[in-house]
Amino acid sequence: MLWACLHFSDLPLRAVFDDGEQTQACAVVDGPRQRQHIVMVNAPAKRNGARPDQPLAAARALCPALQARVRDRTAEKRLLHSLAAWAYRFSSHVSLSEPDALLIEVGASLHLFGGWPTLERRLRSELARIDHAPAIAVAPAPAAARVLAMRHDGFFTSQREPMLAALGCMAIGHSGLDEKTVSLLYNVGMRSLRDVFALPRPELARRIGAAALATLDHMRGINQEILPLYQPPDRFEHCIELDDRVEAWPPLLFPLRRLCSELSLFLTARDGGVQRCELVLDHENRASTHVVVELLTPQREARTLYELMRSRLERVALAQPVCGIALLAKDLPTLRPQHQDLFESRRAQALDWPELAERLRAHLGDSAVRKLASVADHRPEHAWGFDIDANPIAELRTRPLWLLRRALPLRSVPLRILAGPERIESGWWDGADARRDYYVVQTREGQRAWAFLAPGTSDGWMLHGWFA
Repeated sequence: MLWACLHFSDLPLRAVFDDGEQTQACAVVDGPRQRQHIVMVNAPAKRNGARPDQPLAAARALCPALQARVRDRTAEKRLLHSLAAWAYRFSSHVSLSEPDALLIEVGASLHLFGGWPTLERRLRSELARIDHAPAIAVAPAPAAARVLAMRHDGFFTSQREPMLAALGCMAIGHSGLDEKTVSLLYNVGMRSLRDVFALPRPELARRIGAAALATLDHMRGINQEILPLYQPPDRFEHCIELDDRVEAWPPLLFPLRRLCSELSLFLTARDGGVQRCELVLDHENRASTHVVVELLTPQREARTLYELMRSRLERVALAQPVCGIALLAKDLPTLRPQHQDLFESRRAQALDWPELAERLRAHLGDSAVRKLASVADHRPEHAWGFDIDANPIAELRTRPLWLLRRALPLRSVPLRILAGPERIESGWWDGADARRDYYVVQTREGQRAWAFLAPGTSDGWMLHGWFA
């Protein structure tokens, strides 16, 4: 087996800050409120002097504009699960390496994806589209891949000897061993894993204990590591608890965007979409507000889902403060993406018709956007109507593009008959009986018209529509 480790080092930042916010100096903090310390900073904060393990007060003295938020391990775990759902598309052997890494067995997938370089490019490009840039390393042992990913982004080997050589160069402080074991080995003069591997096994076991020795054995592939495999759920149900009580919808946009991003990853892994979902706003005393979102067609793109749900949320009047927000999706139909033309003529800023209809429904209400639908009536003037149902509608019968509201006398006798007759006889049950013979005709002006005669007659042509 061949294991790829994807190490998401910025997971604590991504769990509490939106993508747009990270253009400013941001930091994740932990610890008691009066003695909070920096856990992680982004690049703008680092340029201004903030660094990990620094007291928050000292960091703010160097960077007054620093935005600090408390670490949310629950959100980190939820985001890692969403990434695991995405990785499930590439292998059925996916394991969570908490708190910030995934292990994917790629040996069986290399032939399918055309080798590791091709698969690696695809993994990185798809993750880049959702603003993730993990370090990736591949090795025969999952524990070795996990250690190498921390320091050697892009490392790949399918053989044990090169894996051991790379591990030997690792400092023991970056080996994944616990702090007590690292301190013990450092005190006896060892600096790299090569020094540790050179010790006789009985002597090593006596010094570091059975648990640390098992970690090293897994790393070197001496003992096979049994990993719990990730299984994607059949439905999406994620909830975010809010630190403060929210009384208006704008502060809910950040958790909503996070939930939509996680739903998009989940749907991508299933190769499906969502057509009906439910946004639940939790209040105190176990009360909740339910916002049902029904879509005309299945969707899974994060930006589209966020815009549609945001529009629905803006129209909700909050009777009570919100203490939590959840997104539920049970109806997960197969997504059938629309085929694009080879030479796309649509402007980049324009919207496809389904997306435009969804946005109008979200802003104006479900009943404000209607579709033409066929009606079970052969009389052309009664054969169509409006449909506001979200489900797909039946196609209209073949009729002229321009159907007149009422038939008018044709000004002159048709030059020739192109098709027909088509007998329509209906309406006896509602007092509007119609008996007509319809023809496709060409007028003397060269137009194609849809006209009819009374059965058994040859004159008195009535015009009912024009063909394009």
